[in-house]
Amino acid sequence: MHSEPTYLHTIQIGPSWRTRALNGLLRLTMRRRLTQASDVAALRREYEEIDARYFRLAPDVRRTPVDCGGVSAEWITVPGSRNERVILYLHGGSFAFRFPNAHATLVSRLCRRLGARALLPDYRLAPEHPFPAAPDDCHRAYRALLAQGLSPQGIVLAGDSAGGNLALVTIHRARAAGEPSPACAVLLSPALDCTLTSPSMADYDGEDPMLQLSTLLVLRRCYVQSPHPYIDPEVSPLFADFRGFPPLFLQAGSSEMLRDEAVRAADRAHAAGVDVELEIWPGVPHAFQMAEFLPEATLAIDHIAHFVEVHTGWGDGDARPVPGN
Repeated sequence: MHSEPTYLHTIQIGPSWRTRALNGLLRLTMRRRLTQASDVAALRREYEEIDARYFRLAPDVRRTPVDCGGVSAEWITVPGSRNERVILYLHGGSFAFRFPNAHATLVSRLCRRLGARALLPDYRLAPEHPFPAAPDDCHRAYRALLAQGLSPQGIVLAGDSAGGNLALVTIHRARAAGEPSPACAVLLSPALDCTLTSPSMADYDGEDPMLQLSTLLVLRRCYVQSPHPYIDPEVSPLFADFRGFPPLFLQAGSSEMLRDEAVRAADRAHAAGVDVELEIWPGVPHAFQMAEFLPEATLAIDHIAHFVEVHTGWGDGDARPVPGN
């Protein structure tokens, strides 16, 4: 009988009734079958209307627009946010969609737990702006933080789904450019392999409440318009050389289509000597951490915060509050 690797943890709870109910709702509202003729921009507007209707930030969360190295972005701060504790959060959405309130809500919870502030770049989206627009923008935002004099050990890079891809690509680019790495990175259900060949892609197509392979194939074509770069580490960071990467923390659902991309990335990182942890959560949907009402999401945020505290020392309480908070 094979035992799990020490860096892999299968969470022994759930799924809760709230998670089962959410899975049913997502099957009705989020699983849209796209074709090459679909109007992605129109669907983006529809998703943003859903985002605005159903996600509300707490009254004490401050959102401040900013230009970050030529990239539109916003700072998220809460009472107790500290200047030198920065989460650079790269949102998911298949490189084509954005959910501003949902991601700001998730990030504000992390900021509250960690006494941090967060920068959310509004990177350019496909198909209007295919690869390499998104990684170019994310790398510019990271460079802008370094140019402001922030210590790289005070920066945590994080992202969900496509944002997890962009987080690893940013680390890969920074290393190639001789720039310092962030203190650690957090990857939530990351989409890391543009070839779409992980076993879970086929195993859970039709079962995953949010994703389906036919739609992912269309969105892949929106982002990367030729198959030649599919195994380029800047498109599929699963194929990067992980040596020298900062500590990585990954979470994924047990029956989501992207599960095995997280598993394969953790395996490669461990083989390269990277400090890595992977959690597999039973029955949760893709990027479940954004659903604040789920007990699994609350516990997942606890685990993320613990990992970040271990690798940043942010639990020491020595940093300065952001002015005005």
